[in-house]
Amino acid sequence: MKTLIFACFAAVSVINAETGPEAGKQVAQALEVKDEKGSKEKLRYWLALPPAEEKKPEAGWPLMIFLHGAGERGDNLEQVKQHGPPKLVGKEKALNSFIVASPQCPTGRWWDVKEIKQLVDHLSESQPVDRSRIVMTGLSMGGFGTWGFLAEYPDVLAAAVPICGGGKPETAVRFKDVPLHCYHGAKDNVVPQSKSDEMIEALKKAGGKPQYTIFPEAGHDSWTDAYATGGLYKWLLEQRRAAK
Repeated sequence: MKTLIFACFAAVSVINAETGPEAGKQVAQALEVKDEKGSKEKLRYWLALPPAEEKKPEAGWPLMIFLHGAGERGDNLEQVKQHGPPKLVGKEKALNSFIVASPQCPTGRWWDVKEIKQLVDHLSESQPVDRSRIVMTGLSMGGFGTWGFLAEYPDVLAAAVPICGGGKPETAVRFKDVPLHCYHGAKDNVVPQSKSDEMIEALKKAGGKPQYTIFPEAGHDSWTDAYATGGLYKWLLEQRRAAK
């Protein structure tokens, strides 16, 4: 009986944790989305709004979407804070200029870019987002997800930062004009550097001008160095999607 009561209490606690967004805080949120088969499911994510003292741009805030790696999949949202922007919120001052959303992929799944697009649309409607300044970054599985999102929705992002991921080179022509900075570790034995090499080469052949940083001593964890790069956030803040 005690176990049952505890389980019920835990479930209620999770639900209660999903409070409304609050300036300067990273809060657990949930959105009902449809997967690629049309089935409804709950997409849970962290949402961090800029601190109240930050002056909102007239057109709204830039929106950053972060896609985590395979190790952070599951139903414990705290896992998503292990790496990248959700870990750095409140510590990296430059992130105060973004609305940062960090969804969690369920166990055993890969990123469903259609679900991520639903999250982007929801946030663009419910928060003061500048739709010309939506950016995405992801590491490992999230790097693959970032490349995949670009291929499926080439007209949504103002910029992208895929880290130690890969994609389909034949899709590069679709998003050749999207500003992009890719990172990879030369000693990566999980996702080989060649996966990023082939995407960058395909973009260049298509007429794109991607930026590419290889960390010569980094293994699979090239994201720690990437997200510590001082000019990265400044570069992202400078990007705007051209009106069509």
